[in-house]
Amino acid sequence: MHDTLKRRADRDSRAGWKQNPEAVQANILRVAREEFAKNGLSGARVAEIAARTETSKRMIYYYFGDKAGLYRHALEAAYREVRAGEEELDLEGLAPEAALKKLVEFTFDHHHRNPEFIRLVMIENIHHGSYLSQSQVIGDLNSGAIEHLGRVLDRGRRSGVFRPDADPLLVHWQISALTFFNVSNDATFSLIFGDGLSKPEGQKRLRRWVVDTVLRSVLPASEIR
Repeated sequence: MHDTLKRRADRDSRAGWKQNPEAVQANILRVAREEFAKNGLSGARVAEIAARTETSKRMIYYYFGDKAGLYRHALEAAYREVRAGEEELDLEGLAPEAALKKLVEFTFDHHHRNPEFIRLVMIENIHHGSYLSQSQVIGDLNSGAIEHLGRVLDRGRRSGVFRPDADPLLVHWQISALTFFNVSNDATFSLIFGDGLSKPEGQKRLRRWVVDTVLRSVLPASEIR
C-alpha cells in the first residue's frame, strides 16, 4: 500500500512539474549545460539529457529544435546567469574603485564556482564562435556588460581616480583573461607548477592579486608605485 501511494505521489509530482513549461525548460538547460560542458557539442547525447530530466527527446526537440539549438540555448543561459549576477552588484551606489573591486571579485568567484561556464566558452572557441554569432541574446548581454563597466570607469575618469584612457573593453578583456585562465588552465598549470594556487589559501591569494592587478592598471601613472 505504501509503495503504491509513493508511486502515485511521484507520478502526480512529475505531472505537475511537466505542466510548468518554464520549469521544464530550465531543468533541461541545467542538465544540458552539464552534458555539453563535460562532453562537448559532438559528444553530448540528447537521449542522456532526456533521461536525466525525466522528459523525452521529443519534448526537448519541441522546445529547442535540435541538439545545436539546445546547445545555443544552454550557452545563452550560462551568459545570462553571469550577467544577471553582475546586475545585482549595485555598482552605481559605490565609489569607482570600490565598484571595480567588487566587479572583479564577483567575476573571479563566479568563474571559480562555475567551471562548466568556462568549459562551455572553451568549447565555443573550438567552434570558432559559430553558435555564439547566431545568438542576438548573447550579443546584447555582453554589450550590456561593457556599458555597465563603462559607467564605472567613466565615473572614475571624471573624478580623477582612474587614468583618462581607461577603456571598458580593454579592462573587460583583462578581467576575463585573468579570471578565465584560473579555471581553464588549472589542470595543466597545477601539474607543471604544483597545486598551491588551486588550494583554498592559494585561491584567496590569487583573488587578491587579480583585484590588485586590475585596479593598478586603471590608476593614473603617478599613482603606481
